[in-house]
Amino acid sequence: MHAVYDELPDVLERLGIPRVEGVLFDLGVSSMQLDEADRGFAYAQDAPLDMRMDQTTGISAAEVLNTYAPGELVRILRAYGEEKQAKRIVSAVVRERDKEPFSNSARLVELIRDSLPQAAKRTGGNPAKRTFQALRIEVNGELSVLESAIPAAVKSLAVGGRIAVLSYHSLEDRLVKQVFAAGAANTAPPGLPVVPERYQPRLKLLTRGAELPTEEEVAENRRAAPARLRGLSASGRTSLIEHGVRQGVRPRRARREQRVGPTFRLGGVSEQET
Repeated sequence: MHAVYDELPDVLERLGIPRVEGVLFDLGVSSMQLDEADRGFAYAQDAPLDMRMDQTTGISAAEVLNTYAPGELVRILRAYGEEKQAKRIVSAVVRERDKEPFSNSARLVELIRDSLPQAAKRTGGNPAKRTFQALRIEVNGELSVLESAIPAAVKSLAVGGRIAVLSYHSLEDRLVKQVFAAGAANTAPPGLPVVPERYQPRLKLLTRGAELPTEEEVAENRRAAPARLRGLSASGRTSLIEHGVRQGVRPRRARREQRVGPTFRLGGVSEQET
């Protein structure tokens, strides 16, 4: 099934499935996409500035760089890349695009490296990674899609159904954390001695905070280093994952032992350091 996360309700309707037992969101771009040079996701190799998950639709990263107003580019770099040097980078981009439009990643990486002060280049890995992240999120509308997709997935859960989300940067994880926390909170007015059932949360958190990869996992796959796993279940019955969390078992290990009913996995796999 070729679909974007927030198309989950339409996909389920077409398939005639009213409820699901499990949903896995594995956010970001996949290693396969990162390793395909012509996709333009990686800043470690020269490639066309595309960055579209689906190359049949939407605008490319080059179009964003070449056509967006300077103020909008600054907003994108700050909001989606958490780039402190956004104004400095955008000033250089605007100056250079007036001479010749951007088309390839190597030119952008070089411009970013030349634009930043030495102190900003000493820490945090490749200085282009935050700009590339911001452009990719803008091109694919990743956060707006996620904002719609998580609540839609919650609504699709059967009683006892589970959602697991693997995120790879703080913006994704923060959004998931907020939605999960809201769903797992009771809505009773303060001061009630007993919380009526209608105010009880429908969701139950399956992880205490976010689960992090082990040292062994990072050694095997360095791209797993930034991964954050959060899970929840629709309350109503005790699932195997809930039992695993109580016993201190990592949720993904418990998940491998049992799969009940239809489970949907939409989108890509992992991303990060390239």
